[in-house]
Amino acid sequence: MLPLKEKDKPIVQKLLSAGCCARCVLRFCCVSVQAAYRQPQQETLKKLKAFITDTENSKCHGSASPDSTDENKSHDAVVSETPEDPPSKRAKLEPSAAAAQPEEDAATVVDLKDDESRVCVVCLGILQELCGPVQAVKIAEAVKAKSYEFDTLVLSVSLPAQLCVREHSCWLHVKKEVREKGLVLDKDDVIQVKEAFKWIMQGLVAKELGGVAVVTKSAFEVGVEFTHPQSDTDCHFLATTCPDCFKPTKNKQSVFTRMAVVKALEKISDTKFLKHYPCPPTQPTSSCISQDIQCLHVSVFIAGRYNKFCRSLPQTPWVIDGERRMESSVEELIAAPILSAFRADGFNFSSSGREDVDVRTLGNGRPFAMELLNPHRSRLNKVEMKELQETINKSSDKIRVRDLQIVTRDAMSRMKEGEEEKTKSYTALVWTQKPIQTEDIAFIDDIKELTLDQKTPLRVLHRRALAIRQRVIHSMCTRFLDPHHFYLGLKTQAGTYIKEFVHGDFGRTKPNLCQLLKMDTDILELDVESVDVDWPPAIPE
Repeated sequence: MLPLKEKDKPIVQKLLSAGCCARCVLRFCCVSVQAAYRQPQQETLKKLKAFITDTENSKCHGSASPDSTDENKSHDAVVSETPEDPPSKRAKLEPSAAAAQPEEDAATVVDLKDDESRVCVVCLGILQELCGPVQAVKIAEAVKAKSYEFDTLVLSVSLPAQLCVREHSCWLHVKKEVREKGLVLDKDDVIQVKEAFKWIMQGLVAKELGGVAVVTKSAFEVGVEFTHPQSDTDCHFLATTCPDCFKPTKNKQSVFTRMAVVKALEKISDTKFLKHYPCPPTQPTSSCISQDIQCLHVSVFIAGRYNKFCRSLPQTPWVIDGERRMESSVEELIAAPILSAFRADGFNFSSSGREDVDVRTLGNGRPFAMELLNPHRSRLNKVEMKELQETINKSSDKIRVRDLQIVTRDAMSRMKEGEEEKTKSYTALVWTQKPIQTEDIAFIDDIKELTLDQKTPLRVLHRRALAIRQRVIHSMCTRFLDPHHFYLGLKTQAGTYIKEFVHGDFGRTKPNLCQLLKMDTDILELDVESVDVDWPPAIPE
């Protein structure tokens, strides 16, 4: 039995007459019982035929038998307003009987001979042949071929925008019937094609994948896309009636996106719509086309700390005017083994600040994080993560990684929290133009909380906005090396340009070491000794 009521019968007959498939009829009758959609469409169609045939039998019985039950009498009183009942509208009529029908009644007779083969005027075949065991096998085979590791999956469906237009047309077709019968029914109550498709397919796909749960929310998404060759044709009139809803966008093959069409349908009046588009929709000449199945896993986030021991290694690939300047980078040396282990399609690399190509990063290292895009593997246990860390460290003597771990997206924000308040420690090898002794630089050790005004350095002016930034050097210490060289240790606010503080950058950083020593100074080497961010959590060696 279908979960339909007496009030649904005129709607069912009107929709079947218009060329709707059985499942779309259920949708417009607001049937929310999922099991009803999972029945084979041919079986559901037969039940719908029997449902409306029962209506006609009731009418005939009511006029021929004065001894009908009170219920039948009351029903006849509702559906028959004339003294004489019209000829019985059978689901299948003999040609002679059909010819004898009055013109108005003949229009509502359901010709069901070709119902099973013709393409639905609303869903364009999506809830017919494109929705069943064959499609489930196609989806399952595509998922298996891409070798993802997952426990659950969510099914997403992309539909051609014209379905919104056809559904609106069909809604207007039954709207009059709904109002005449005094029924309380709104367009928003109609079950969406996407929902019906999922209700039918979820169990079938789960079965083909060996019982994997197909749920409403999962880290692993399987996308099914349908297109139709006449999509723009069906929507074209909206561009004329609601031109402000359709604007060309980048990377879009058509201006008739689903959102734009929905927006236009909300604006257009029923009268104007009916003037430009047939109601009910015309019979399509072809069904939708199922495109390649797309699989997507949500990003996995990896964090750790890295040391950089080389003075000719950039943090990220160094490309100038389209030409690569260095053969590798910190980012690439770390990313290659990780991408391989998680079988990800790509990555985004970020870190707590960055060092220049000629600067080493020592101590506990610099915190970094990687977003792995569409990983086919999403979990590694502690032992596997340790092995991955060792693989990275063995791959090059230029870098070393520690505390490698999987983190959440939310945890990544910890790395950027208080960016300006963080402190960093450095050691710089300084050259002086004039000879010096230990006592000449001793006073520097006593300088605390020195505030600098740093105009954007000349060397980064091509990529950073011109501005004067205030930064603080919290403390400094010196170690005499020879009459023209000494080591300068600094603890500073994050974002301080150390090189510019040492040589002055032609007076763009004030005060600077040249001014403090009253002589020209320059920086020969620079090391980052520590980045004081308590993240990610340390992992014992």
